[in-house]
Amino acid sequence: MFSKIIQRRTLGALCSNLKASMSSAGPAATAKPDEEVLTSEYVFEREARYGAHNYHPLPVALERGKGVYVWDVEGRRYFDFLSAYSAVNQGHCHPKIVSALKSQADKLTLTSRAFYNDVLGEYEEYVTKLFNYNKVLPMNTGVEGGETACKLARKWAYTVKGIPKYKAQIIFAAGNFWGRTMSAISSSTDPSSYEGFGPFMPGFKIIPYNDLPALERSLQDPNVAAFMVEPIQGEAGVIVPDEGYLTEVKRLCSAYNVLFIADEVQTGLARTGKMLAVDHENVHPDIVVLGKALSGGVYPVSAVLCDDEVMLTIKPGEHGSTYGGNPLACRVAIASLEVIEEENLAENARVMGELLRTELTNNSPEIVTNVRGKGLLNAIVIKQTQECDAWKVCLRLRDNGLLAKPTHGDIIRFAPPLTISEEEMQECVEIILKTLHSF
Repeated sequence: MFSKIIQRRTLGALCSNLKASMSSAGPAATAKPDEEVLTSEYVFEREARYGAHNYHPLPVALERGKGVYVWDVEGRRYFDFLSAYSAVNQGHCHPKIVSALKSQADKLTLTSRAFYNDVLGEYEEYVTKLFNYNKVLPMNTGVEGGETACKLARKWAYTVKGIPKYKAQIIFAAGNFWGRTMSAISSSTDPSSYEGFGPFMPGFKIIPYNDLPALERSLQDPNVAAFMVEPIQGEAGVIVPDEGYLTEVKRLCSAYNVLFIADEVQTGLARTGKMLAVDHENVHPDIVVLGKALSGGVYPVSAVLCDDEVMLTIKPGEHGSTYGGNPLACRVAIASLEVIEEENLAENARVMGELLRTELTNNSPEIVTNVRGKGLLNAIVIKQTQECDAWKVCLRLRDNGLLAKPTHGDIIRFAPPLTISEEEMQECVEIILKTLHSF
């Protein structure tokens, strides 16, 4: 089926070839194909020529998506097992979400927060009641949500907790990932995120993940304002903490009068089998950060939820965003949340995740050293050899009709849209096992 896949070149070789062709032939060296016969190779070369080289994408050029499937420019169909890092939990181009986007786009798209609009309040009421918080602060991207949570924590620390001016500390867990802004990389332990970008944000402290004694020792510092943590670490390779970890995090933070910030940008909105990952332990954080699937994959939307004691410490003019809370985003977010509830996607994620992990645990070859996850946020660890590594496995998965992406060299995440059926999951399991056994 995939015997006619075009030859792919590595990014390094591609860039070298492009550099040579650019120097010899000038800016028009890459001939544009007829629009009706656009090729993957042309898509790769155009991006390498004109775009920043800040990503290393798997070589596949996509042009269409529907549900759990995506198609490349040559018309080949693939199962999407990354879901845009969990931004398309509801499936690609969900008709209800797309319809909400189109309908609102015809009426009003942006006012800025200089004026009221008729959709923002409706969205604020819906999302705060759904998650049981007093207030929401709307933003656009997940990393903006994280930045907002940090600002709220510092402001609360000075105006409510009474920490001396500019002495507030925020604790993060090693292995965290919440974006690539200066604040986000200042809390990172991954050299590929922070190396070469210092000096870094002061007032951040890093402790081991899933280590309650280390957390309690750090909380004894009276200047600690907050502990910001992912309930399951996604980018680190789907690291699931010990059962009871989140419960104890909440207890310790409350005991030391420190805000518990749950970064649910990737783990939230039904991905792990509950609406929020903290719901597995019935924990109610002081601040929750949402993003990704809040958009249904069609428009950037993020949100920070907390109660009045924290939210109302920020006054007019102290934080904001031109696009945050725009009517288009609000209408999309309402539809995205309604789809999750109406289609019971959390329960489907739980059941399909158990099926996937059971099949992979019982039937994977020796090159797979670990299978882990919760709901439909899962990962396998590949035993690296000269012939086999996670990147090579992902290339062969692509050739067999399934798209996934490595992280940290030896880990492959499996996170399909939550709309996947049992029949589709069984087909995907067959593809994954066939690919793994081919090594």
